Amino acid sequence: MSALLEIVGLKRHFGGLWAANGVDLGIAEGEIHALIGPNGAGKTTLIHLISGGLKPDEGRLTFAGVDITRYSMHKRVALGVTRSYQITQIFPHLSLLENVRLAVQARKHDWGSSFRFWRPASADFLMIEEAEDWLGRVGLAEKIGVQACDVSHGEQRALELAMALATRPRLLLLDEPMAGMGPEESTHMANLVASLKGTQTVLLVEHDMDIVFRLADRVSVLVAGQIIASGMPASVREHPEVRRAYLGDELQ
Repeated sequence: MSALLEIVGLKRHFGGLWAANGVDLGIAEGEIHALIGPNGAGKTTLIHLISGGLKPDEGRLTFAGVDITRYSMHKRVALGVTRSYQITQIFPHLSLLENVRLAVQARKHDWGSSFRFWRPASADFLMIEEAEDWLGRVGLAEKIGVQACDVSHGEQRALELAMALATRPRLLLLDEPMAGMGPEESTHMANLVASLKGTQTVLLVEHDMDIVFRLADRVSVLVAGQIIASGMPASVREHPEVRRAYLGDELQ
């Protein structure tokens, strides 16, 4: 697998606190790469720095060979960097189908001629067909006409994933996709993420270690704004510094 995202020497501080303190990280094309670490380690800040929500004080980000360090979030989305649940938006009083159709439309805004642009998006059969396909992939085919506000939390998360995937990202940033879910919904979401393995590059932030070590091709551990270990799940699991700093007895 070739490198898709390369992070070198990334730093970002807030007052006297270094949320990112010289982060070096590579994400390979097609892998599910998990980022773990204790609360306050800087995981969300790093996601912000990758997505363009924050600019670094120092360091460089290269995506698909392009230096994106100073790119806006909009330019990064155009290149294929999508942050699920941040870039995508649920419209609670629209149906699930309409939500995903809007995500497809955002990607396909240049379809056809300038005259076709003025046609109602709901009349475009191809966009509707694609939206139905994405909903089917996340297990929501039977609820396409239901308003987003009327489905469960787990189904809303699955909808958000469908919307993110509909933008056809090259890199999908998933920040705690199982948060707030019960066991059954968490299992369903984990299976959805697992289904992306080998076809979609994913950076996954998740606290559930069972899910992390089941899904991830590689795992990186962030502590106090620094990557202290990165590698295959088995080697990271046994890393003594990781156990001391984060995992502790959790993996005994």
